[in-house]
Amino acid sequence: MSTIANNIAKVAARIREAAQAVGRDPDTVGLLAVSKTQPAEAIREANGAGLSDFGENYLQEALEKQARLADLALTWHFIGPIQSNKTRAIAEHFDWVHSVDRLKIAQRLSEQRPTELPPLNVCLQVNVSGEASKSGCAPQDVAELARTIATLPNLRLRGLMAIPEPTNDRAEQHAAFARLRQLQQALALELDTLSMGMSQDLEAAIAEGATWVRIGTALFGARAYPSQTVPGQPGA
Repeated sequence: MSTIANNIAKVAARIREAAQAVGRDPDTVGLLAVSKTQPAEAIREANGAGLSDFGENYLQEALEKQARLADLALTWHFIGPIQSNKTRAIAEHFDWVHSVDRLKIAQRLSEQRPTELPPLNVCLQVNVSGEASKSGCAPQDVAELARTIATLPNLRLRGLMAIPEPTNDRAEQHAAFARLRQLQQALALELDTLSMGMSQDLEAAIAEGATWVRIGTALFGARAYPSQTVPGQPGA
């Protein structure tokens, strides 16, 4: 078994055990492989080991990998901060966007989504920890923004996403993820997605209702970032 396949098996076991520990069906938790900075060959290997959902932060890098892997049936998720000049390419080439944090971006994605494609699945990113360095809307703005995004014609609002401040304190991990879950429950919208939890805290995220955990390091190993890029935030 290859290293990546072995790592996938280990993470799948963690997901299964975490779900069963709180009485959840493990099949309700999706494994989103964070493949930013990883070569196309690593994605092909992971797909061969059973994964089909991949998350990317850097648009140009992602487009190049999509072209190289066009022969595979993959589902592509954009999980990085979104600049206005990148929305058209994201709307045209991705199935999911987890990092919508303001109305302008949502409107552009809706307007630029090709009509021959199904609605773009989106999550509203929330800055649950209030960190100045993190993207995401403020918790107090979630209700109005979510309800407006839910009306846009070419988007399907699926739920909320968060990247809480890193901590090894399990109680703090649970509290941050619980805040996101409570924000979603308060919306009274038909949402089915909580995108939260990474390599170091997926157990707490699953206990609080995560339906996507975004895992990179535990699958692919430590990343070697190109000197011209800054490490992205939404997956580890």
